[in-house]
Amino acid sequence: MAHSLPQLTDETVTGQVDLHCHSTASDGILSPEALVSRAKSAGVTLLALTDHDTVAGFAEAHAAAVKEGVTLLPGIELTACWGRRVVHIVGLNIDPASTAIADAIAARDRLRHARAVEIGARLEKRGFSGALEGARQHAGDGVIGRPHFARWLVEAGHLPDEAKAFKRYLGAGKAGDVAVVWPDMVDTIASIHAAGGAAVLAHPLKYGLTRTRLQSLLGEFQDGGGDAVEVVCGQQNPVQTREILSLLERVGEVGGTGGRLLASLGSDFHQPDQPWRALGSARLPAGVEPVWNLWQTGATQDQ
Repeated sequence: MAHSLPQLTDETVTGQVDLHCHSTASDGILSPEALVSRAKSAGVTLLALTDHDTVAGFAEAHAAAVKEGVTLLPGIELTACWGRRVVHIVGLNIDPASTAIADAIAARDRLRHARAVEIGARLEKRGFSGALEGARQHAGDGVIGRPHFARWLVEAGHLPDEAKAFKRYLGAGKAGDVAVVWPDMVDTIASIHAAGGAAVLAHPLKYGLTRTRLQSLLGEFQDGGGDAVEVVCGQQNPVQTREILSLLERVGEVGGTGGRLLASLGSDFHQPDQPWRALGSARLPAGVEPVWNLWQTGATQDQ
């Protein structure tokens, strides 16, 4: 059953919209309540909390959104695989209590736990005693990710900042880069649809793909039932935005019907000291059909 969504008025969607952000429920550093308050201060009128592989922060965020007068979409960012490539699929307007989402989260919890144990063991071998427990303390009740290990390495005095932690130990090809076979992209889209939501391909330019490969990803995402693409993520260069739109034209014009991909946007906010990811900082270009039209206009999607 689809989650009951408040009516999206013109006023709601003509204000600041941010459909991709993170709280302490995953790897953000603001609580869900503090994040909503910050979004309100930034002028955000429509917000989606999309923590990595969890909806644990939704109840707190919802209560804060009611208090602040912000319309909140229940969301999640699910980790998936496209072939051997890790991709992220945002689920918007999901039912956070659905069995489909619970199953998707449980599968990823098992994979994240095994990865965290392995990262901890690898860091221990390099002399960083207590790495796993340190990361767990930073994660709290949230899912453990590499940013939590980075924060612990800095807090413990091993490195000056998190960027160095990723460069030396946690980034691609480093000791903490533990390969995980995440659930398939098309199966992930199906899980989101089963929870009543829309599936959005997150930050397509961050995957480091060639133009040809990115076009293939967009095409397979559309063929697999995907609903929208993050045309803008954070304070993005307009040239990059035009590049995404150009590729989308090749796989089906942005907007329209018949399975064509709609446009989404978000800051990918994690913490306040990253101005390029500030809440409400993204803007959709003119001439695209936004993903929220699925709910504002009452449009339906195949489930």
